[in-house]
Amino acid sequence: MRQVQRSSLISQVTAQLRDEITSQRWPVGTRIPTEPELCELTGTGRNTVREAVQALVHAGMVERRQGSGTFVMTCSDLGGTLGKYFSDARHRDVTELRETLEVTAAALAADRRNDEDIRAMLNALEDRNAAWSGETPLADAVRTDARLHRAIVAASHNAIYLEFYDSLLPVIHDAIRHHAIDHDDDYVVGHTALVDAVIDGDPVRAAEAARSLFHELSEPIARAAEVGAGAAKLTE
Repeated sequence: MRQVQRSSLISQVTAQLRDEITSQRWPVGTRIPTEPELCELTGTGRNTVREAVQALVHAGMVERRQGSGTFVMTCSDLGGTLGKYFSDARHRDVTELRETLEVTAAALAADRRNDEDIRAMLNALEDRNAAWSGETPLADAVRTDARLHRAIVAASHNAIYLEFYDSLLPVIHDAIRHHAIDHDDDYVVGHTALVDAVIDGDPVRAAEAARSLFHELSEPIARAAEVGAGAAKLTE
């Protein structure tokens, strides 16, 4: 018999934590158990648990948030890799990619949504509109917005769409924060119209509602690009 090496123990715990995520027992967007809880669940010490969690942070599967805990960002290593790849992307590029994906996903969701999807979308819509209409901290408001859009993508029942969307969540959060200054009541109306169209089973209306939201985002991005281009010419 040989003693179990510490590195092997960390690998075992990392594999257990990864399995909880890939099996979606810990769904994307949820907070994983705290370090003391993980120590109890795995029967290991804090250092082992901390290093196992850090391995998943490096893989892009989870994200530590100061004062809030550690949250699941994607359910696969591939998603983490894609997330890192897109982390330096321009807001305009991310917004255009999201539009392509979410408009199609909204139309599919209108055809495929079930009762569970409807409940998830309505709950997410209520939380999202309440957060953006009140004094909710920006970071929490951003998460509620992304949660609603993810619920619609999930309702499309296209597993590849959902995994790809999950891989984009960190940059989506960043893009939503970037556009928060442009947020107004029209966004509340627009998000409500989108959910209503999906629930009503109207794919054309759902796609148009999703496209309309992104057109509102595209205008300030285009203006910012024009200002940047003008400034560049002045410096030539």
